[in-house]
Amino acid sequence: MKIQICTKKNLNFIAGALGIFSTLLTAARADDPRTNCWFTTYSRQYARIYTNNTMKTAGTALTTWSNGSQTQSSPAYCGVQEVYSSANSIYVRSTGLAGYTMGPWQNGSFPNLPVNQKLIYRVPRTNNVPATKSITGGGQIGIFVDGVEMFNSWDAFAWNGSAEVGAGNTTYYWNRDAYVNEGATFDPGNAHQQNTGTYHYHASPIALRYLLGDNVNFNPATKTYSEATNPPVQHSPLLGWVADGFPVYGPYGYANATNAGSGIRRMVSGYVIRNGLFGTSNLTANGRTTIPQWAARLFNVASNILAGPAVSASYPLGRYMEDKDYLGDRGYTQGVDYDLDEYNGRWCVTPEFPNGTYAYFVAIAADGTPVFPYNIGRGYYATPTGGSVASISETVATNFLGGPKSTPALDLPAVNNGTVTLTWSATEGGTYMVQSTTDFSTWTTNSTSVAAVLKAASYTNNPTDNHRFYRVARTALVAYDGSGGGTASFVAPGGSVSRGNGKNITVSITLSTGGANPPMLPPANAPITSLTLGGIAGTGVSAALQGTVVATFAIAGNTATGAKDVVVTFGVPPGQSVAPTFTLAGGFTINP
Repeated sequence: MKIQICTKKNLNFIAGALGIFSTLLTAARADDPRTNCWFTTYSRQYARIYTNNTMKTAGTALTTWSNGSQTQSSPAYCGVQEVYSSANSIYVRSTGLAGYTMGPWQNGSFPNLPVNQKLIYRVPRTNNVPATKSITGGGQIGIFVDGVEMFNSWDAFAWNGSAEVGAGNTTYYWNRDAYVNEGATFDPGNAHQQNTGTYHYHASPIALRYLLGDNVNFNPATKTYSEATNPPVQHSPLLGWVADGFPVYGPYGYANATNAGSGIRRMVSGYVIRNGLFGTSNLTANGRTTIPQWAARLFNVASNILAGPAVSASYPLGRYMEDKDYLGDRGYTQGVDYDLDEYNGRWCVTPEFPNGTYAYFVAIAADGTPVFPYNIGRGYYATPTGGSVASISETVATNFLGGPKSTPALDLPAVNNGTVTLTWSATEGGTYMVQSTTDFSTWTTNSTSVAAVLKAASYTNNPTDNHRFYRVARTALVAYDGSGGGTASFVAPGGSVSRGNGKNITVSITLSTGGANPPMLPPANAPITSLTLGGIAGTGVSAALQGTVVATFAIAGNTATGAKDVVVTFGVPPGQSVAPTFTLAGGFTINP
């Protein structure tokens, strides 16, 4: 898609396409916290990692990497790439890779590296709150607004009576606390990845909280994060969604759960260590012979549990989740003695839900140290009907397209002594063409090789005339690792794919408006009557942004190779008799 803007040397600016873009953005981000909460600032930028402390100190990051087990051979974009919605669900396509520079992990000695997860995550709009709760298992239990996966407070190891073993699907009564046992493997953002390369948070996602302005400081010299010492002045932002459809906030909420004018303070966890205080059993003196009542409710047991190991240097107090007790089971009162229930949430009003919602909160100590149960408790408050899906199988509205599918947006140009500087949002790896005209009858190509720098691009021109219109279009994009659903993403014009033995590909098509008399682009969501790539009909066609069409094509193993035309035909506009047709001659190449 080309976007255009007019500049005059007397600094009177007219932003034609900017008005269209702003309208589309407003429509796509309607007042719905489930669709407008996603952190997409870096969606057009490659994900990056540090693999050791030397790289971190120097600020030298990688966009591709491999350790022999996890390989990111092509760049992948950061986090959330697409958001869709229906009456019952929100769908988020994400690479699962954070927008800040991830790593290092134990200065390079940690065996795993993150890789693109090609994730489609479904968040349910409705919640069923049952009397009998479901236990959170190992692995994914939710998603954060940066597209990174949420894991629970368990590291998937447990005591089997004689040793600590990988628990799998077996029920054990002494389950290791991930933050206590694996915290040393977390990067500065409080995240790491297992052997499938799934980057995830077990505890306070402090780097994400910093990016969202949640009372966190960043030290640029050490590239580390810390809780701010100043009192919080605003409610924590919405950080993510649990599989049961309820939100997770940072650690700061309203002092009175139902009064937004009651001040802001840190939410206090309802859990304490079982050291004999607050009416708890002293596990050091009495041994791990009983599990706390919250665990007994979730495991549905009353007695005859397997005892855990004696508290010792090898098995210190706090090693297991069941080493913590819930104050509500010890005669203390939520809302008076502590804030968060046994699931680590409460019913309250929030900025996004002024009429109230159940919400989880990140649990931290006064100094910012994560405390149990970290993000949510061992059980879900509601039925966990959300989670990863293989595909989107219902009709959905498009709320956001980022990364390679994003539309560039020109800023107002800067004019200084006759020199015009254009800047626009860009996609990393992209190359852009700049054209200008004084009368809209003839366009001059000023440059065909403006490269994006991270998520922006710029061009400087010194015209001799008094006024000039400019437009910008992306003309090429470096090969990248696509996101979502296991279906690779490509672009046209300029993209290519190996047909292999056959595959489905999603193509983002940027419509061309070149020539001396460029046609007007149909508006967003204009009906499309046909779309073909080399004669192959596209399916799942959408045009949520003006000038960008997205479709899926089934490439057979015997498809003829070579450059293919992409042809998009729109419906006949009201009051006209001819349907607009856009042809990208040789716009996409199919290789053997």
